[in-house]
Amino acid sequence: MRRYLIQDHRFIDAFVVLLASAVARMRCLEDRVPGCQFLALITGKENTYFERSFTALGVSAADRASVPDEEVTTKFISLMHAAAASGKLTQMLAVLVVAE
Repeated sequence: MRRYLIQDHRFIDAFVVLLASAVARMRCLEDRVPGCQFLALITGKENTYFERSFTALGVSAADRASVPDEEVTTKFISLMHAAAASGKLTQMLAVLVVAE
């Protein structure tokens, strides 16, 4: 569980970049609101979840830093960054659906 949570936590920043990029590309405010609400959820309670879980499992910041990224973690983060950088909403949404 510890290793999984460490790897999963590393996706948050790239996921937030991807979701924010998608929100920026949506056609109108009405379409943007759900994405903004989800961003607020992820950057609020979701981040607290990981911190509380690390504390409960005795995983320190040093422990997290010492665990290298799994190959899949590196590739998935790269995929999220590439989709965000593409500027294409369709690509962003395709990766978001898989990511979440």
